[in-house]
Amino acid sequence: MADSDERAVETDRKSLSVGDPALGKSRLLSKQCDSCIFAPGNRMNLGPGRLRDLVTKVHEQGSYIICHDTLPHYLYPQAKPAICRGFADRYRTQALDLIERLWGFVEVDPPSLAERHDKAEGPDR
Repeated sequence: MADSDERAVETDRKSLSVGDPALGKSRLLSKQCDSCIFAPGNRMNLGPGRLRDLVTKVHEQGSYIICHDTLPHYLYPQAKPAICRGFADRYRTQALDLIERLWGFVEVDPPSLAERHDKAEGPDR
């Protein structure tokens, strides 16, 4: 991998970190977001088998799912990445177990529509 590619990958990892450096804990949503992939009714319109494939991949990696509403390029750019509450309530993985034992979690509320509208309207509302 070229140096520029390695820097890009490292930047992506840092921007997707669920760690809160001030508290030394990992962010976990306090509740499921309004369009959680684990909510009844397929609110994210995932294709057939997509959720199962995603959960299988994450389990194989021993990792966790980051809530889509907290991804920096999604609807709420001010949100900090956080672990999906729907995933954490249903599954245990090596990463979740280690985080819980070593550092713990800080619960954060999911971004809200009000935050989205506030950001879109700007400071001169």
